[in-house]
Amino acid sequence: MREEEKKRPSQDSKFFRRRWVFPAIYIASAAIILTGVFWYQNSEKNTTDSNNIDSQATDITGKKYKDELALEVNRSMENFVMPVMNPDSAVIKKQFYDSKAKKDEQEAALVFYNNKYHQNTGIDIAMKKGETFDVVAALSGNVKKVEEDSLLGNVIVIEHDKGIVTQYQAVKDIKVKVGDFVKQGQALAKAGQSLFNQDAGVHVHFEIRKDNIPVNPLDYFDKPLSSLLEQNSEKEGKSKDEQKPADEGKSEDDQKPADGGKSEDDQKPADEGMSEDDQKPVNEGNLEDKKSNQKQNNNLNDNKKNIDKKDEKNNTNDDPTRSNKENNTSSVS
Repeated sequence: MREEEKKRPSQDSKFFRRRWVFPAIYIASAAIILTGVFWYQNSEKNTTDSNNIDSQATDITGKKYKDELALEVNRSMENFVMPVMNPDSAVIKKQFYDSKAKKDEQEAALVFYNNKYHQNTGIDIAMKKGETFDVVAALSGNVKKVEEDSLLGNVIVIEHDKGIVTQYQAVKDIKVKVGDFVKQGQALAKAGQSLFNQDAGVHVHFEIRKDNIPVNPLDYFDKPLSSLLEQNSEKEGKSKDEQKPADEGKSEDDQKPADGGKSEDDQKPADEGMSEDDQKPVNEGNLEDKKSNQKQNNNLNDNKKNIDKKDEKNNTNDDPTRSNKENNTSSVS
């Protein structure tokens, strides 16, 4: 037994004397310490995140962000409705002014105020019996504007999506404020009157606007919001096509200048095919003509003189008596 106990310390000492033992121990201990630190940090992060998460949220229906996405989808799928509780008992007092409508329909859509006629930018809705009624939201959205206006009879503006808003004028007892989110069919106010259209009596003036341009609400009732977005995108595409230059649709031959089809000789100036004499100015030609005429006249005169001289000589030779008489007269003298 004593010999075995003596051998053990000698073996342990030999093991620790090896060069790689202590570095291996240091590396292993460092790895264990770092692993513990990382584990501790991750455990703290998970606890803080779990405190911020809504405990009632689930992967099915409870999460807030899922509710917001569903809300946007539902809003785009909603159909425009008449802003009244009971559409069957409502009547339209004044139609929307449509530039493409007939003349009598356009005249019926004019509002007379302050000795002037104004185009109606929406529809005026009232009850058959003329009583007041609840004005409701035609589409879900955010209240953008609530304004008291004696001329228009107070105004409520609700924003929906991509520049699309609905306006409610001639209302009273307003129940919403700026920043509120309203659902479709939610009561906004009571129908009232306005100075701008007193003939309509108790009514609500309802408008749908896209990028501040009014559209006919009757064209979009019982239609989704996406229909208005698609129609405006189609109009923008058509306007871009109409703005293209007219010559883009022409062929290359049509785009060539009018003289493109002419030959080179035809494209040359008119005087290139003329001779040098023809290209001279008219005045130069006249001067040359005058000079040639003068030469011809001079030649004629010279010819006449020569002819006269010849005639005189012939006369003298033909009449000797005449020459003698002339001689005698000369001698007498």
